[in-house]
Amino acid sequence: MSQNETVEKPTNFIRNIIDKDLSTELHSAIQTRFPPEPNGYLHIGHAKSICLNFGLAQDYPGQCNLRFDDTNPAKEDLEYVESIKKDVQWLGFEWAGEIKYSSNYFPKFYQYAVELINKGLAYVDFLSAEETREYRGSLTEAGKNSPYRETTPAENLAHFEKMKAGEYQEGECVLRAKIDMASSFMCMRDPTIYRIKFADHHQTGTEWCIYPMYDFAHCISDAIEEITHSLCTLEFQDNRRLYDWVLDSLVDFNKPTRPHQYEFSRLNLAYTVMSKRKLHQLVDDKLVTGWNDPRMPTISGLRRRGYTPASLRSFAERIGISKVDSMTEMSILEAAVRDDLNVAAFRTMGVLDPIKLVIENYDADEIETLQAPNHPQNEDLGKRSIHFGKTLYIDRADFIETAPNKKWKRLAVGKEVRLRNAYVVLAERFDTDDAGNITTIYGTYDKDTLGKNPEDGRKVKGVIHFVEASTAQPAEFHLYDRLFTVENPVKSDNFEEVLNPNSLTVQQGFVEPGMAEAPKEQAYQFEREGYFCRDSEADKLVFNRTVGLRDTWSS
Repeated sequence: MSQNETVEKPTNFIRNIIDKDLSTELHSAIQTRFPPEPNGYLHIGHAKSICLNFGLAQDYPGQCNLRFDDTNPAKEDLEYVESIKKDVQWLGFEWAGEIKYSSNYFPKFYQYAVELINKGLAYVDFLSAEETREYRGSLTEAGKNSPYRETTPAENLAHFEKMKAGEYQEGECVLRAKIDMASSFMCMRDPTIYRIKFADHHQTGTEWCIYPMYDFAHCISDAIEEITHSLCTLEFQDNRRLYDWVLDSLVDFNKPTRPHQYEFSRLNLAYTVMSKRKLHQLVDDKLVTGWNDPRMPTISGLRRRGYTPASLRSFAERIGISKVDSMTEMSILEAAVRDDLNVAAFRTMGVLDPIKLVIENYDADEIETLQAPNHPQNEDLGKRSIHFGKTLYIDRADFIETAPNKKWKRLAVGKEVRLRNAYVVLAERFDTDDAGNITTIYGTYDKDTLGKNPEDGRKVKGVIHFVEASTAQPAEFHLYDRLFTVENPVKSDNFEEVLNPNSLTVQQGFVEPGMAEAPKEQAYQFEREGYFCRDSEADKLVFNRTVGLRDTWSS
């Protein structure tokens, strides 16, 4: 690339908005934020949002905050806080300054609620939950005003102070914004902005017993932090009206440079779920082993399965940002990690379904050490030692008694193949057990074919992998398939009923001896088998298959 050339940034409607705001000097720099609720582990949909918010801050003059929108202590936990911090950093991003918490602003939220009360824009409502639903109306019928709606500001302020002092019980009353019970947007029909909860908060303990609702706290948190572009998914599109109403109603924020909300389509990934509630259900009902189960679409699950930060960032770039809701094919995600691992992953050999191959013309007491490249296209990655001896393990699928046709490129009686990085071998006979299953294959090797073709001009087309039996390390292989049997499990009446019973297959096999000390979460390509990583949770030698060598989703 010459000095005059620049990398062209991907274009989308959000970048176009930012370009305009900077060119018109509405903002001199941008400030974004990633605002997760600490009520579960992050999933790949959050990764899309992380890459968007932090990526924009990197590409433009700007910064991105990490803020925990922690306004519901009943569902939040420090475990989720720590996991979220780890996921953001693992993806390769750093937040601006110290971590922010909405709970840091609880005193200010209270003051702004008081301001709305004094302006006659909020009131304490004592309707029951059932009465509230009745008064709210429906999509086709306007709501009706609560009998408490016209309470004076002074009375409302007294009630609100009693709420704060813990003098009312949970559910006895709430603070509601006074907007329009006839609005065609349900979120504008006097939404609740504060409720009572007697629960320990992971940041503030028992200091508060009233907590702001998300829609009230979120926009004010944005404004306090001087966020310029508040980016969220399309399900919050209607709520933008409430976002704007709150900020327009408060004197501190009613100005052109206050935050503005923009919505983009959320990620819908085929054959999985993105709802935190449903992910909680999978974990709580022990349908998976935990939040970091490699079948889960969580960032921690994908990391344990062997996905790399670069592959998830690439995936986010490939699917792009738009306002169109659609289903994203799993093949796009797998292509992103396959492309990354193809360049970076060291090659090795593992036999997942082993059967013995005995080389009858090889000395039983000899073990030969051979050299194999760590990457066939990158000599800089060096070589590794592999072993060859009289007894080998090959994959059961690589042998058949009689070759079905001339195109068969694996081992059969009377047929030759090359063993990867080693010799040409010829299968001659085999043993079976009482059930007729093949147990051992016997053959011979051509000692003059190491690194070269047979001297008599024989053409050997097939190449199979192997490990030498006496030095091989026993290993367990976890092979993963789609978590659900249908593309969109959310549409099922009971999504648990469409779980794929074959989403995990466990096989016992062998790997090269050098793999005994493989670092956890290190990526490898087991030649002819796929990309794997060593499991981060297992005490023994376990390898998780990240992705196969070829796309199987379109078939």
